[in-house]
Amino acid sequence: MSDGVSVPVTASNGDQNSAEWSAERARAFLREMFDAAVASASPSQVLAQALPEKPTGRCVVVGAGKASAAMAAALEAAWPDVTLEGVVVTRDEHAVPTQHITILEASHPVPDERSEQAARAILKAVDGLGPDDLVIALISGGGSSLLSLPAEGITLEEKKQIGKDLLHSGATITEMNTVRRHLSAIKGGRLAQAAYPARVATFVISDVPGDDPSVIASGATVPDQTTALDALRIVRKYDLTLPDSALALLKREADHARQDTPAVAEGNSLTMIATPFMALQAAADVARKAGVTPVILGDAIEGESCSAGIVFSGIARSVKQHDVPVSAPAVLLSGGETTVTIKKGETPGRGGRNTEFLLACAQALGGESGIWAMAGDSDGIDGTEDAAGAIVTPDTLARGEKAGVSAEDFLKRHDSYSYFKEIGDLVITGPTLTNVNDIRILLVL
Repeated sequence: MSDGVSVPVTASNGDQNSAEWSAERARAFLREMFDAAVASASPSQVLAQALPEKPTGRCVVVGAGKASAAMAAALEAAWPDVTLEGVVVTRDEHAVPTQHITILEASHPVPDERSEQAARAILKAVDGLGPDDLVIALISGGGSSLLSLPAEGITLEEKKQIGKDLLHSGATITEMNTVRRHLSAIKGGRLAQAAYPARVATFVISDVPGDDPSVIASGATVPDQTTALDALRIVRKYDLTLPDSALALLKREADHARQDTPAVAEGNSLTMIATPFMALQAAADVARKAGVTPVILGDAIEGESCSAGIVFSGIARSVKQHDVPVSAPAVLLSGGETTVTIKKGETPGRGGRNTEFLLACAQALGGESGIWAMAGDSDGIDGTEDAAGAIVTPDTLARGEKAGVSAEDFLKRHDSYSYFKEIGDLVITGPTLTNVNDIRILLVL
């Protein structure tokens, strides 16, 4: 690794800026911005100020997602004088201690039997409530697989296979969750319907482009505005092969569209307590304090990870060479969720969308001096790996060649994690207990 060595510079508009930054400083600055973005979405920091008036009746807490356990603990800390009860489900190794709310763990990103058990436990927790009771729903990204109760006639094994196929198809998170909702007995607002006539107050940490609450964890408490026809179009678009039971259910629902609206309490509410844009703003604040101009390119970036890496590297080069759209030193920030499409017959290596983005970015930059990058999933887990993401330096490709690894070859077989592991540039944070999707940072000096 090149920590502590001055960044090599060539004749460009950013020469003076580059010369003033050591590799160690650049790495630390990237990490400081990433950590600030993640911290801005910590449930302990953002939940208490958003809570409603305390209820007069029972207060039942339910929830699902990678941040749900931390949200439950934050709720208990904020309301020590309220008798709380209920169940939330989170990803393995994401549980935190609570006094009154039961914390369950299940599998992510593909559901398991515990996901179904958790869904049943949560439905049982809201059964039999009255109009004076309050249900607090704590929802964050990851809830779709953690709260998995197949619709009648579909088995969990069938739904697991559908989930795997969706993950490899190249479908966006919005498209994936549209299909999931229509094959579920708890998502698409069905949890809120089960709680009626109790009032449901939902608190959401968004991990999806556009912050659509019906997409986050597939909207267990949010009425579904999509139809079975929408789900079928997505199935056809990505040439997915559904089990006969799932296909029959979607076709049956499409042929007999429901005319009535299931009952929910009139006082139901939903509050976004953390979003990708808020996280990018926190990173931008760090940049400003350091005298570096931040530019937020967008909080809802989608598309292929590899393509995004090439596009963003081009923007960074424009900043360095032409002072467009901003003069260096500058930092380009973006969020959202790109995708990695695995074609049929391919056997992918290791890696998630962030390390794939970075390896494509490094290859496109070709060792350009004065440009650094970091990308990571705010939950600390890029795909299914133990790294949040990685860091790209001006000598990423040179160090790869020295180690005998080819960026081009590793990118072709979707093995970006292995490349960055080989050169020692993975970023490992462990579970952060929140999730506002990906944070991408390009530093131009």
